[in-house]
Amino acid sequence: MAPIEIVVIGTVAVALIFDVINGFHDAANSIATVVSTRVLSPKIAVLWAAFFNFVAMFVFAPRVADTVAKIVKIDGKDSVYVYVVLAGLIGAIVWDLITWWLGLPTSSSHALIGGVAGAGIAYRGLDVIRMDNVWKTVKFIPLAPVIGLALGFIFMVAVFWILRRRRPLDVDRWFRKGQLVSAALYSLGHGGNDAQKTMGIIMALLMAGGMMSTDHHLSLTDPGTLWIILSCHAAMGLGTALGGWRIVKTMGMKITKLKPVGGFCAETAGALTLFGATHFGIPVSTTHTITGAIVGVGSTGKLSGIKWGVAGRIVWAWLLTIPASAAISAGCFYLIKMML
Repeated sequence: MAPIEIVVIGTVAVALIFDVINGFHDAANSIATVVSTRVLSPKIAVLWAAFFNFVAMFVFAPRVADTVAKIVKIDGKDSVYVYVVLAGLIGAIVWDLITWWLGLPTSSSHALIGGVAGAGIAYRGLDVIRMDNVWKTVKFIPLAPVIGLALGFIFMVAVFWILRRRRPLDVDRWFRKGQLVSAALYSLGHGGNDAQKTMGIIMALLMAGGMMSTDHHLSLTDPGTLWIILSCHAAMGLGTALGGWRIVKTMGMKITKLKPVGGFCAETAGALTLFGATHFGIPVSTTHTITGAIVGVGSTGKLSGIKWGVAGRIVWAWLLTIPASAAISAGCFYLIKMML
């Protein structure tokens, strides 16, 4: 086996480790509201979310994977691009672990994109970056939470108006059941968008190693790519099942206090945002989306009910994610280059 093939196999393993980390880092996105409203226990909630993370591969076409695979202009004849992808993954993992330890729900997606872009720039400069795909991601940093916020606000107001004459106990009972559906939908959207990002990275890696043509596409019916889809969704589901309790606490308990009706509206708003983004091949942040939806739901009551200090810390972490992961990845690439 050639040395570069060993590196490719090792980097695929690192990519799947990233997917597991992504799963437990972003577990809060899928289950924070359903846990905070006590509709499901934490253990049952993560298994519920993990299942729908996995089956998302049968629902969504891999358009997001195609976008991520083309963040950097890869030359299949230049094996150094394998190390660019490896450095990008390491940078994203390091940033994810730092923010997980701090309990900050940052975006694994943006960490991954920032990481690969940073390593690519370290190798070939800005010309190596496909700015159209990067811009497609960057513009949804503010748009995803705003869309989630708007939909969360609209759904919550609509529910209040439609059920204004119903007893609070009846509404609570109905939406405790409804949250099982909304949590499932959000987990489906999370798995559909986030697992595809790692698929795209593995595709880029195989192209960089000369093991796959640059015009190859992912498909469940193609034995050559089926293993990529299955392994990424399995890794995502495993990571979600492991949970990320520090971030669950921040998302579900520190931003605003939610009741089952609020959890349902937030999850449904987030799910619809993710479904649309995944359909159009846009790698959005599931973290940004659900946070915006939670704030939108919370803002229908007293604005003082939202803990803006916590929300502010989260926004700062969002803004820093791409440049921070890019810087870490660039440093990793230089270290790898020194060892070659």
